[in-house]
Amino acid sequence: MSRTTRLPSSLLRVAAVTGVAALTLTACGSGSGSDSSSSGSGEVKVGLITKTDTNPFFVKMKEGAEKAAKENGAQLSTAAGKFDGDNAGQVTAIENMVAAGVKGILITPSDSKAIVPAIQKARAKGVLVIALDTPTEPQSAVDALFATDNLKAGQLIGEYAKAAMKGKTAKIAALDLAPGVSVGVQRHDGFLKGFGATDKDVVCAQDTGGDQAKGQTAMENCLQKSPDINVVYTINEPAALGAYTALKAKGREKDVLIVSVDGGCTGTQAVKDGKIAATSQQYPLKMAAEGVKAVVTYAKDGKKASGYTDTGVTLITDKAQDGVTSKDTGYGLENCWG
Repeated sequence: MSRTTRLPSSLLRVAAVTGVAALTLTACGSGSGSDSSSSGSGEVKVGLITKTDTNPFFVKMKEGAEKAAKENGAQLSTAAGKFDGDNAGQVTAIENMVAAGVKGILITPSDSKAIVPAIQKARAKGVLVIALDTPTEPQSAVDALFATDNLKAGQLIGEYAKAAMKGKTAKIAALDLAPGVSVGVQRHDGFLKGFGATDKDVVCAQDTGGDQAKGQTAMENCLQKSPDINVVYTINEPAALGAYTALKAKGREKDVLIVSVDGGCTGTQAVKDGKIAATSQQYPLKMAAEGVKAVVTYAKDGKKASGYTDTGVTLITDKAQDGVTSKDTGYGLENCWG
């Protein structure tokens, strides 16, 4: 994206339109759009890049960033990949935001490793880069990480599932995210740790991309492979609801334990309705709000956020288990997102 070949003005216009369409890049605020780190009215420019702009988690994250930007006198520009895993789109978004003069970029990496070179270039130009929700690999590639402890989130539902099984032999299905995505790996590993199991104990593992339809297909495939599955770990609540649909079609929805991670309002309601046994609730608004504040602080006094900030996780269930700390869906629905 850094080629210096001069193009005719007509081609430049086409390239600009194409780039905006691919990246879903928008700006919020009253700034003048200058190339400095703050607008002509003195607003600090902040960029937010999410994996997609359709997942309710990232929609809520954007809302949190927009609110924090208004409260802190910042101008927010946002971008998102066309799909979860669109690293090229995120790289271009970083380059565009750096060119626009943002002081800091908040990003949920689609590819934790492939995004690193683009992040390094941005930081070399004095841009503060904070990862939200998903760490980069290595984590030190960014200035700071504001996120759920995803290993803990997985561990909580693993501990819950183990307790809920009450000594029965578990036949575990794992509906995962995608290969190489750190958040998916951490939640999966955390679940196994909490349950006291290993990958050898998983009778069926399928990637879902966190998508409900793919979650349903994955569960159908797993039931064909191992009809006696009785525990289902899911990467998120859309995948969990897909699994529930597949189980219900087989008349198995009442004798299979589904656990998940996210804590969105739809997922938390599904816990209340008995479709999901328990979920680990996370807080995307807090991640985004704290990120915006950190960029504003950096712009004003040069103080950089650093290290890892745990934005919290709570186990939500209406069927509490001995020895596993949890809160009910009343709390979950008061604090849910989406």
